[in-house]
Amino acid sequence: MAVDPRGKDLKQLLADDDGGPVVMLNLLRFAEGGRELYDRYAAALHERFLPERGAEVLYAGDCSTALVAENGRQWDAVLLVRYPSRAAFSAMVADPEYQRVTAWRTEALSEAVLQATVPWPDPQ
Repeated sequence: MAVDPRGKDLKQLLADDDGGPVVMLNLLRFAEGGRELYDRYAAALHERFLPERGAEVLYAGDCSTALVAENGRQWDAVLLVRYPSRAAFSAMVADPEYQRVTAWRTEALSEAVLQATVPWPDPQ
């Protein structure tokens, strides 16, 4: 199971760009002993990579009681990260320094979902 975006995925992300900010949904399932590696990756994101791109973590937390999930399909953690644009996210992922740090994320996870979200229109 892939845990990192591929080149074609990033091209599609940019092709779908509406020019506004994007909130990336991260669903994480940790490999055995992977939580510590992920924490190291997350610290690097907070200290350097997110501030450089004008991004912010909106929510980060451990998953709790699964009300609707197949047995064994619950996620370990969830993050919502807001980037000022899809281009900012793509530029971060392409940064050679980030690519060195993201190896910790890759090793830490057994499965992941990384999905751009689009806000619903205001009902007013």
